[in-house]
Amino acid sequence: MKAIIRVENLIHTYGAGTPFCRNAVNGVNMEIYEGEFLGVIGHTGSGKSTLIQHLNGLLKPTSGAVYLGDRDIWAEPKKIREVRFRVGLVFQYPEYQLFEETVYKDIAFGPKNMGLETAEIDRRVRTSAAFVGLGEDMLEKSPFDLSGGQKRRVAIAGVIAMEPEVLILDEPSAGLDPAGRKGLLENIQAYHREKGTTVVMVSHSMDEVAENVDRIVVLANAGVVMSGTPHEVFSRAQELMDVGLNVPQVTQVAMELVRRGVDIDPAVYTVPDLRRALAALKGGRT
Repeated sequence: MKAIIRVENLIHTYGAGTPFCRNAVNGVNMEIYEGEFLGVIGHTGSGKSTLIQHLNGLLKPTSGAVYLGDRDIWAEPKKIREVRFRVGLVFQYPEYQLFEETVYKDIAFGPKNMGLETAEIDRRVRTSAAFVGLGEDMLEKSPFDLSGGQKRRVAIAGVIAMEPEVLILDEPSAGLDPAGRKGLLENIQAYHREKGTTVVMVSHSMDEVAENVDRIVVLANAGVVMSGTPHEVFSRAQELMDVGLNVPQVTQVAMELVRRGVDIDPAVYTVPDLRRALAALKGGRT
């Protein structure tokens, strides 16, 4: 697979020259591939948010580099704005950044700043609204009259409307109820499938990561400690727990069954996986 983003020896230092100096990311090397759905996990303070803010140039490395394609994004600092159109970042709780009079205007804000024609802006607003599950009847409403989940969808649609090559989501389902989380993640999956856009999702929920991503990068102590498919990562459950992370509930169940002498793969991480493993023990009967 071809890398769309490459991070090389990335270090970011907060409080340089003060007693509070610390490296929030320290020597990170990683690649993000075209068209993949990547999960980034790590305990609080592991460097997740600092890392993703380097991917579109919101933060500048203390040392090291971030490449978009074959180009160092800071090679020409005056062009960093173009990088932010190509790599869209949705912050945690993005609904607090809504400010326009209508949903339509909020979603259109990014495309307007790109200097697009009115007809193209309109197409992007309506297409991105549909991707996140907002109907045409919502577009002329005030975003401040919407529910928390609907506001979240408006904010995500505003980034999608710029049609970035890479969409980065920082805890997109945080604070939503179970139905809201499920619906939003289904919308993000549909967007990924239909557009083929690279998606990077930061999450504290091991179950959400297990059920949605193609590959996982694990951060701990300001660096990458693990990378692989969900099966490869969750097969190292004890190592994950050693760095302060949980594993999916299904994996916890499988691990307990193994501890009790049941001969199944402890690295199962979704309900269908566990169902198939248990069915195999009974000779295929469900």
